[in-house]
Amino acid sequence: MKLVFNILFIFLLLIAFVPFFRRFLFHLLVGRQLIKQQERAYRAQQQQERARTKPGGIRVDSTPPNGNESSRFKGGEYVDYEEVK
Repeated sequence: MKLVFNILFIFLLLIAFVPFFRRFLFHLLVGRQLIKQQERAYRAQQQQERARTKPGGIRVDSTPPNGNESSRFKGGEYVDYEEVK
């Protein structure tokens, strides 16, 4: 019983004070599942992109917040016009 207690005590000390051991343990328990979940989400996003875009079609990623920006244009510099014959 004392041997089991000593092993658990050493294991807890390693987890508490050795960062490399902590990272390794975290990677074993959580890291692989996290990476798999990220890959699944990326594949699902790519499939949605392909489904939204028709072949030969145009896809707009984002639209400006105000669709009526051209009416706010007040003018700018004007250039003299000469007709060339």
